[in-house]
Amino acid sequence: MFNLLSFALVVTLIILTAYLFRSKQNLPPSPVGFPVIGHLHLLKDPVHRCLRDLSRNLGPVFSLRLGSCRAVVVTSASIAEEFLSQENDIIFANRPITTLGDYVAYNNTVITVSPYGDHWRNLRRICTLEIFSATRLRESFEIRRDEVRSLVRTIHKVATRGGKNSVRMELRPLLSGFTLNVIMRMMAGKRYYGEDNAEAKELFDYNGYVKRVKKLGSKLDKFLQELVDEHRRNRGKTEFKNTMITHLLTLQESQPEYYTDQIIKGLVMVMMDAGTDTTALTLEWAMANLLNHPDVLAKAKTELNNVVSKRGRLMEESDTSTCTYLNNVISETLRLYPAGPMLVPHASSVDCKVAGYEIPRGTWLFVNAWAIQRDPKVWDEPEAFKPERFDSEEWKTTQHGNFLPFGIGRRACPGMGLAQIVLSSALGSLIQCFDWERDEDVAVDMSEGTGLSMPKAVPLVAKCKSSPILDNVVI
Repeated sequence: MFNLLSFALVVTLIILTAYLFRSKQNLPPSPVGFPVIGHLHLLKDPVHRCLRDLSRNLGPVFSLRLGSCRAVVVTSASIAEEFLSQENDIIFANRPITTLGDYVAYNNTVITVSPYGDHWRNLRRICTLEIFSATRLRESFEIRRDEVRSLVRTIHKVATRGGKNSVRMELRPLLSGFTLNVIMRMMAGKRYYGEDNAEAKELFDYNGYVKRVKKLGSKLDKFLQELVDEHRRNRGKTEFKNTMITHLLTLQESQPEYYTDQIIKGLVMVMMDAGTDTTALTLEWAMANLLNHPDVLAKAKTELNNVVSKRGRLMEESDTSTCTYLNNVISETLRLYPAGPMLVPHASSVDCKVAGYEIPRGTWLFVNAWAIQRDPKVWDEPEAFKPERFDSEEWKTTQHGNFLPFGIGRRACPGMGLAQIVLSSALGSLIQCFDWERDEDVAVDMSEGTGLSMPKAVPLVAKCKSSPILDNVVI
């Protein structure tokens, strides 16, 4: 009995002390939590929806205790900008240090998780000038065109089995294989999806379980080092000449202190991780939306017919800037179903005051992009799929700050340009080359699955048949 009373007294004192300390600090509002675990018990999948629901009672900025970590959650675009785009930008330019980053991301030194400082600035410079620059992307456009054509050929081969009838197929494996091959050919000059490469298949099956991070980190490093060494041995061969790894190894000769093997491996890993799953899932969400809105699909196809098909050819990357409605479809997909619904978390480097609240040093910052992009105070009919909204004067003049699928501030995604090119050319080719319809004429299930990149809970299955353009064009 005495022990029970003592425990109850200790818990009461902890809660009282925390309350008094919090009231003095003027922290953002917070729900009732428990000692030790804090608010972990409140987090339910999908987390972005759970946090949006909490914000309805607590307001657009609130705080949580996640075990020993303090976190602030933001569901307002204007407050997110105050945290990340004004005088507090540098303060929140850090990333939280995690166990996963220790063992998989080279001790938290790759660009996505590296702390803000000289090392991160150097990585950002390399990405901007040597990987994602307009010149580098132009040099690799044939790879992306070839992989889009390969995707079209694969679907066409399946579609022709049905003769004049539509054929049923699951799209996720095809789209995932397509994006993986695009990234790996740009980086390493070789395809992986569709090849008999058991090691690669195992490595790219992350699953995200922390208990496996040490083993995964070791295997991934071995795989990446073998890629780098292979390029070092074969740089003179045709298939290795125009890859990102070869280019970075050339720079290594003149600037070895910058372009170390670890830096190169880290950049390849980030490209694989950030450039494959997210793009494939966005394509799947886009196709699902189009199937549920056949009027939008018809309008996008008409645009492609007018811009491309009437010339008797397949879509090229150079057409993407002309296909305004197609790009609106992609933007609306990214608004409703961002590949990163919770932006990569930030961490404060010093005590600061933001939005009228005191934010202690080391606080994690979560920006709920999914909630911001569905805010009824900002968006007209926020739950509706309306690509036309991106043609409105309101969007062109005032709403850009409310659209942040690629992040905000100096840690925004450096690969945004590449992602948009791949999304536009791939989705445009799927619309141009095939006639799509829903499976069994039943509305596509749009529920969200679990995971940081927000996959569809139910993989997309659709029916398609080849469009006449494929009868006239050799692919």
